[in-house]
Amino acid sequence: MSWNPALTPGCPDDTEADSIETLIIPRARDIGGFEVRRALPAPKRQMVGPFIFFDQAGPAEFLTGQGIDVRPHPHIGLATVTYLFRGDFHHRDSIGSDQVIHPGALNWMVAGRGVSHSERTSTASRQGPHSLFGIQTWVALPEAMEDAEPTFEHHEKETLPEIGDDGVTLRLILGTAYGEKAPATVHTDMFYADVVLEPGARFPLPDDHEDRGIYVTEGAVSVAGQIFEAGRMMVFRPGDSITVGAGAEGARLMLLGGATMSGPRYIWWNFVASSQERIEAAKDDWRRENWGAGLFDLPRGDDEEFVPLPG
Repeated sequence: MSWNPALTPGCPDDTEADSIETLIIPRARDIGGFEVRRALPAPKRQMVGPFIFFDQAGPAEFLTGQGIDVRPHPHIGLATVTYLFRGDFHHRDSIGSDQVIHPGALNWMVAGRGVSHSERTSTASRQGPHSLFGIQTWVALPEAMEDAEPTFEHHEKETLPEIGDDGVTLRLILGTAYGEKAPATVHTDMFYADVVLEPGARFPLPDDHEDRGIYVTEGAVSVAGQIFEAGRMMVFRPGDSITVGAGAEGARLMLLGGATMSGPRYIWWNFVASSQERIEAAKDDWRRENWGAGLFDLPRGDDEEFVPLPG
């Protein structure tokens, strides 16, 4: 592994405080004994690049036999991104995908016109005490992809580009950054990365993307002389040179961003679309429960229950 020397900060941090365009403090939500912290969408910011939804799941500890059971539910107009630090999820969807994801790997499901999926703690993990900690995000699709057939890709940890030096280790999950390209098929300009910083380590954000944000998952970082603890998302002004420094205990971050979407998106429940009409059509189709004859079917091997339409 080698960090591109041209990207290593070699001068004092001259980032200005007003380079931070938006500071987001996630909302904590309990979903049945399990807490998630939602950073996007936020009141002052719907998206960062194409990223329209960002949840921190856990950290949480489970006893033998316990786990997470996210029953089959639908999506349109987005791609789901699952990335874990600890624990696992068993993903099954209506196009036949059946995949257990482990820490450092990527599950990338493009919903297109419509898909359903479930995510549950694996049978193997339930055999003893276990933990879960990860990030779930959605990427809004460009209008040209909203009618596309759904797809699913899984990429193991070893296939994701990793670069690092001088106390910085970065794994590129999606898109392009620092001269590297992740293997998943993306449909807009974007980047998404997991960064681990040793105490005092510093690194620059990529400067070739319009929207850029960081989310602190562990530890603390300094930006423009300000300290940001875990559970904070900062979104930066386009074009500014940004350097991030780790605190005395180090830090772990998620970097995200890319090109601004062509327009805002409607978001309701698990649906994202460029028009309200698409949302209404998806609501009507899921409500009908006419599996396999419209937009939606149920996941193969997990079709005995599903999440009903709210309201």
